[in-house]
Amino acid sequence: MELQVFNLERTDEGVLLSFTANFELPRSVEEALIRGVPLYFEAEANVLQSRWYWRDKRVAHATRSWRLTYQPLTRMYRVSTGGLNQNFETLVEALDSLRRSSRWKIAEPGQIEEDARNYVVFSYRLDTSLLPRPMQIGIGGEAAWSLSVERTQRLN
Repeated sequence: MELQVFNLERTDEGVLLSFTANFELPRSVEEALIRGVPLYFEAEANVLQSRWYWRDKRVAHATRSWRLTYQPLTRMYRVSTGGLNQNFETLVEALDSLRRSSRWKIAEPGQIEEDARNYVVFSYRLDTSLLPRPMQIGIGGEAAWSLSVERTQRLN
């Protein structure tokens, strides 16, 4: 998995993050999805302030999650985020919708000091902790289930 796009924007609204992740589901993950196992993806962003005298201070924290399911009766894929659900005819379309996010507010304007040195630690991953318990044990060492990417970038 890799990040094709990763942009941080500081505006009057706050700190906005846009990203596009590039990945394909491995065969074993896709088979589990087709058999009715929901997949959960999570994006997490932490805004930190650099300090020389102590550990870096966490200024803001934001998470966003997506749930991907397959509906065998209708042969549709469903992506759920928050209270919104969207149906797709193909897996490619469904994955495209959860690979990207634009102008996601990760910090309020008052949380960031103007003269401080701030940076953002971002991660995007397939969350295997929400899979059914027997599956978590079975996929323990499989590399196919460890889809994740991280990025750290200074905030101007």
